[in-house]
Amino acid sequence: MPKLIILRGNSGSGKTTVAQKLQHIIGRNTMLIPQDYVRRELLYARDGDDSPAIPLMTSLLEYGHGHFETTIIEGITKSDWYSPLFKRAKELYKDEVYAYYFDIPFEETLRRHATRDKCGDFGEKEMREWWNDKDYLPYLPEKTITEDMSAEDIVNMILNDIGYEQRS
Repeated sequence: MPKLIILRGNSGSGKTTVAQKLQHIIGRNTMLIPQDYVRRELLYARDGDDSPAIPLMTSLLEYGHGHFETTIIEGITKSDWYSPLFKRAKELYKDEVYAYYFDIPFEETLRRHATRDKCGDFGEKEMREWWNDKDYLPYLPEKTITEDMSAEDIVNMILNDIGYEQRS
């Protein structure tokens, strides 16, 4: 049965770093669907409940389910706007959905953002506008990621949750 890993949270919380590490460790046959890339680069679209990213990400999710052992979705993916995506995820993946919410304080996301390559693309003003405090999904159980957890701690927890065994 294919597995789905969902990494959600505010900008600068560490989702992309963890997603990329997971894809690299799990290896081939792992599809990564980064919300920012789909929305900002592929579609050059604004976010919202009518964003064209939602149906495209849903199509990518369905493709991932049919063709990959593991699919990873990462992004802010606001719970109300992206509910069609997550409801479809539950239909497809059933009990093989592993969801994580990065509940990191705003000040820490600012600090982390300042260390990123794209820190010049946007700043504190935009991050405040995008902020969604405690935006947990009401229809999927999510584990909480906190600021005291390192990227390696998070990756190891997720690998353990999905039953990943290191391949020789």
